[in-house]
Amino acid sequence: MEPVKPPEKPPEKPLQPAEWSDITGWRDDNPLPAFEAFRASCDVIESQPSWNAACAAARGAAVASADDARAWFETQFRPWALVNPDGTRSGLVTGYYEPLLRGSRTRKAPYLSPLFAPPQDLVTVDLAEIYPELKNLRLRGRLEGRKLVPYYSRAEWAPQEGRRGAETLMWIDDPLDLFFLQVQGSGQVTLDDGARVRVGYADQNGHPYRSIGKWLVDQGELKLEQASMQGIKAWARANPKRVQELLNANPSLVFFRELPVEGSGPPGALGVPLTPERSIAVDPRIVTLGAPVFIATTWPNDSKPLNRLMLAQDTGGAIRGAVRADFYWGSGAEAGNLAGRMKQRGSLWVLMPRSWSPK
Repeated sequence: MEPVKPPEKPPEKPLQPAEWSDITGWRDDNPLPAFEAFRASCDVIESQPSWNAACAAARGAAVASADDARAWFETQFRPWALVNPDGTRSGLVTGYYEPLLRGSRTRKAPYLSPLFAPPQDLVTVDLAEIYPELKNLRLRGRLEGRKLVPYYSRAEWAPQEGRRGAETLMWIDDPLDLFFLQVQGSGQVTLDDGARVRVGYADQNGHPYRSIGKWLVDQGELKLEQASMQGIKAWARANPKRVQELLNANPSLVFFRELPVEGSGPPGALGVPLTPERSIAVDPRIVTLGAPVFIATTWPNDSKPLNRLMLAQDTGGAIRGAVRADFYWGSGAEAGNLAGRMKQRGSLWVLMPRSWSPK
């Protein structure tokens, strides 16, 4: 295997002090839903010294209106502007959602695409146990004799699917829907017997994510502005014999675990259910999970302002950098339409307790 490279370092000073008046649209939003989402985050973060006082205050606060919530945040927190390494304050805001798929516990038409649990021969090595400076970096592979080699890519895995029955959780009726489930990281599946289950990210094959939309653009199959989720699905419908070729352009493969269908959304990386239109995925090297983050951006494919207080409750493989966020829209087709079209510019401010200071 190739030598392990240390993760890319975040910018030296990605957070800079700000004032409430600096935040675009701060007084336009109703932060009451964000207050409730923060209180949910406290189930996980309140034991941490930085968050103990704010969480205790949230537990006991009588917050019943937008003005109450705004005043509470201004009392408890201080805003910090997120800044790129070059000093600019504009970055990319994308969207994600929880797809709803159709599946079966048994393989039968039209349920022919397998959804897998982590395979038994997948070896995961937490490098931080050996090299503390490589915190959050894991190595994935498989054993060939006594040698650890890269795990199967998506193209290498496909021919093996027939002998992986013991690792198949269920079968899905559309291979492209299954692919986008892997991109999103979680979803719900309505089974042919009427039951509904939730599946969430369990592991990954260790290969880097590659955009199939970019692949289509590079191949001259789509124009850049057409390479949304909707545009990709339309191309697949028109080119059914090339769908596997398309999917193989992304060597990354995600494995799942079953979860109960409960709460407002799937659990994010923080471990609490995501709140539609109030949760975001961030780069945890820069933004502390559980922190409130104000986003000033625009609606998908629109210039209409979307200024909203969110909670950093999730992460994502493609979410890297200070001014970078993935906006969780919720579950189902409407949320998917918004998420699939969202690729906006935006600015971010993270709210940290007044006693906190950057290292």
